[in-house]
Amino acid sequence: MTHDSLVTLSAVDARRLIGDRSVSPVELLDACIARIEAINPAVNAMAATCFDRAYDEARRAEAAVMHGESLGLLHGLPIGVKDLEETAGVLTTYGSTLFRANIPDEDNAMVARIRAAGAIVTAKTNTPDMGAGANTRNDVWGATGNPFAPLLNAGGSSGGSAAALATGMLPLCTGSDTGGSLRIPAALCGVVGLRPSPGLVPSERRELGWAPLTVSGPMARNVADVRLLLAAQAGFDARDPLTHDTGYTALAHRRPVDAAKLRIGYTDDFGACALDDASRATFHAKIDRIARHVGVCQPVSIDMSGIDRCFDVLRAQNFVAQFADTYQRDPSSLDPNTRANYEMGASMTLGDAVWAHTMQTTLYRRFQALMQHYDVILSPTVSVTPFPWSQWHLEAINGKPLDTYYRWLGLTYLVSLMTNPALSLPCGVDHAGMPFGVQLIGPVRRDGRLLDVSEALEAAFASDDALRRPAPDLEALSKPVPELRSIVSSPLLSSDR
Repeated sequence: MTHDSLVTLSAVDARRLIGDRSVSPVELLDACIARIEAINPAVNAMAATCFDRAYDEARRAEAAVMHGESLGLLHGLPIGVKDLEETAGVLTTYGSTLFRANIPDEDNAMVARIRAAGAIVTAKTNTPDMGAGANTRNDVWGATGNPFAPLLNAGGSSGGSAAALATGMLPLCTGSDTGGSLRIPAALCGVVGLRPSPGLVPSERRELGWAPLTVSGPMARNVADVRLLLAAQAGFDARDPLTHDTGYTALAHRRPVDAAKLRIGYTDDFGACALDDASRATFHAKIDRIARHVGVCQPVSIDMSGIDRCFDVLRAQNFVAQFADTYQRDPSSLDPNTRANYEMGASMTLGDAVWAHTMQTTLYRRFQALMQHYDVILSPTVSVTPFPWSQWHLEAINGKPLDTYYRWLGLTYLVSLMTNPALSLPCGVDHAGMPFGVQLIGPVRRDGRLLDVSEALEAAFASDDALRRPAPDLEALSKPVPELRSIVSSPLLSSDR
């Protein structure tokens, strides 16, 4: 197979072909690295790379196949790991100048699980400084451009992973999500991102171990590949207070769903979130098409008053827990977004925290009462079409100023607070010709069911020109673009850092 045909394989197909000796892990890695070298200069999706080590692991993976050894779920598959996740022996900067030379001694729990399943960590993927914000740019690696228009925002904070997937650099990538960091870049780049239920993918590094707001999860070009990666990521780990194990079978095996029998509720803004008028019109046009493929597709309404302040408080707690020591030593060492979030949290009282947790509980119960009537609830994933990455954040929607840099993420952070699993599914393009994603919200703690429904809808979308997943112009991205020199990889982007 040619390099181009290898990188267009789904992860599921690549793993099957590796297992039956039709594709060598070394050949697949060769193809991925060739694509990275050809396309990454245009979008700057990668942070550190570890190509030499990856080749060593690919050769060992090939030998294991030839010797008939037992193979893991991800055996021989190259993977990108978001630069917020610690990787043993590979530079992990968190997008921060404080960690320019940080090479961890150990993989974190999630990375250890995917490597044990046979995945070959090939590169770290770019993220904003400390993951703060939905525009992937930082002072270590620069900005990640959208694969469909490299001067525009790829989303964040898993923007490097989304751009790498959309351009075929890697078949699988990891991400993490507090207010939408898996779903937003997936939507803006035309790939699939799943925010799993809290505790499904273990984390031993959260300072607030009992807090369900931040999760790690899978990204890929289709739902089946997301399912494959999630099955390897998920599992019990006693170091995570929220950990639980739904079992391999519940995640890894699809249960066929007839799209024509699905009951779908939809909302454009939950009655509470800012949404650009053009994106609202795009969403309703998509709903008109989606309704043709399902049994029931009807609008829903719900009172989510107080959701913004609730998120402000609960999110700020994370920043206080994570950055108190750094702030006390040198506030200027923190990125402005990170510093502002810390200061917001430090100014809050116990009363603020109690109110926020009480409000979250009230809204959670209200949302679950609505959810029980539907297979999934749909909304737009993102409130606007991609804006230039040179603009740090969105300042206004429909001419109305936003009161904080992350308020345009309300459609996703609202769902984060509900703790339901949620997936961004590519749904054609928007009014500007850029990828458009719909957010599918599943029943609480039923990630497998959400994946089943998502695969059924993905198959239905593939038969509809207005809904199928778009693809970027790789030929255009492979040509030198002088004006993009400001986002090409930094000098730290090198093999085996």
